[in-house]
Amino acid sequence: MEEREISQAVIRRLPRYYRYLGELLENGVERISSNDLSKRMKVTASQIRQDLNNFGGFGQQGYGYNVKYLYTEIGKILGLEQHHNIIIIGAGNLGQALANYADFEKRGFILKGIFDVNPTLADVSIRGVPVRMMDELEQFVRENDIEIGVLTIPKTKAVEVANNLVNNGVRAIWNFAHIDLNLPENVIVENVHLSESLMRLSYNISRYHEEHKESK
Repeated sequence: MEEREISQAVIRRLPRYYRYLGELLENGVERISSNDLSKRMKVTASQIRQDLNNFGGFGQQGYGYNVKYLYTEIGKILGLEQHHNIIIIGAGNLGQALANYADFEKRGFILKGIFDVNPTLADVSIRGVPVRMMDELEQFVRENDIEIGVLTIPKTKAVEVANNLVNNGVRAIWNFAHIDLNLPENVIVENVHLSESLMRLSYNISRYHEEHKESK
């Protein structure tokens, strides 16, 4: 298949396809049409077909999609059959909550280490992974082939720590700090702004109340 540029909108939808197909598998569904899948995902059947055609299609007219096959293939596209070593920087409430997320391993993400500056956390382990001090970070990253760094630290430290990770071979940053990172183009950055999500939620709730007030 000829290589083509895949839009970020399509890439953002792939995990949703994967999640819904997983639910269908758990419910014993073997085959589904694009129309039925669109009703579950709130995306048009035409959009689903266009999205999947970026990767070869996977369906047959009049037959639909084999759920198990499509689930497996999307998993491959997302790279979930591979293992990725990750570390979490920041062992506060958010860092510990992420470290306790058992689905990391199910999705191929292996939590190798957790780091913090607070010496009172030095003897703490989360799901068997000990919290280490930041002075161990550089050597640990180099020796354990760490691909992904998760930042759950104050924004005042995020830039310095992110650059340190990248300089020691980390290829991707999952950033929960409240700051956008300016890193080399070959570094993958996923910024998670919880405050922006809350503002979008507030906006949508406000719109909901306005629409229902007008309909009364």
